[in-house]
Amino acid sequence: MKAIQCVRYGEPEELVFVDLPSPRPGPGEVVIAVEAAGLGFADGLNVRGAYQVKRPLPFIPGSEVAGGVVARGDDAPANLVGQRVMALADGCLAEEVVVDADQCVTLPNGFGPAAAASSLINYSTAIFALESCGALKPGETILVLGASGGVGLAAIDLAKGLGARVVAAASSAEKLAACKARGADLLVDYSRPDWRKSLEQTLGGTKIDVVYDPVGGQWSETAFRCLAPGGRHLVVGFAGGEIPRIPLNLPLLKRASIVGVDWGGHVRATRGAARAILERLVELVKVGKIDPQPTSTHALEEAPRVLSDILGRRGIGKPVIVSPPA
Repeated sequence: MKAIQCVRYGEPEELVFVDLPSPRPGPGEVVIAVEAAGLGFADGLNVRGAYQVKRPLPFIPGSEVAGGVVARGDDAPANLVGQRVMALADGCLAEEVVVDADQCVTLPNGFGPAAAASSLINYSTAIFALESCGALKPGETILVLGASGGVGLAAIDLAKGLGARVVAAASSAEKLAACKARGADLLVDYSRPDWRKSLEQTLGGTKIDVVYDPVGGQWSETAFRCLAPGGRHLVVGFAGGEIPRIPLNLPLLKRASIVGVDWGGHVRATRGAARAILERLVELVKVGKIDPQPTSTHALEEAPRVLSDILGRRGIGKPVIVSPPA
């Protein structure tokens, strides 16, 4: 099978294309013929060797897959063979990937592989953040930082589905237009030095109940200062590259919370958590509360460039690698 491999930590341009034997499923495993594989910021960090959990070399990048089950090992359900499923699994930038059968969730009608692959990590993170960590309520106002990225657009879509008012913060007119198209109610350009003043004028006197923060850096403290008393600042990541140092007198005086959203850690520590959130994701799709979609699709050969664009924050939304029709 064709695959992309990371043989040494570095930039995405250093990834190599290889031909490998087709994988064989072990007990309780299935083989998925990859129809679509999502790419995100964490995949680029893995290639650089800069992610929290460092993957041993060599490895195939990618951790979000959707496609048809073509083989099963002993003890894997026979009825999975022939079904289209989605799953989280290492090694998805390949024509085939082995996955634990109990991690596979069947795709409902109308939810295609590209849409499914675009949703796995970003929407799972948003569901864990907004429902479990942030307890977002209908009618509340949420500020989404880095809103034009895949993580941010997923948060906008879910927050709207949960009945919240969404303020999207991004760094260009093009990125803000993407946020508006996804359903954001209000927009603010946080590349401007006076973006806090602009945000307050946009809000018209109301306050922020929840901050969804995958960016970090200088923007975090400003966003926290805009929280209402009792607000929740959800720390999702540090795509801006700098870990902020928010003075602890601020949460004290605001009676506000800073909440860590380590969805990956939650999944690793809690058996069955990944599947439970994917089932919740599918439920939200079925009832029309969310509508995951890739913002662009690419051939496998384009994956290194796509990863480079993600790391350079040049992309918008969620790119997906798709296989050509059989």
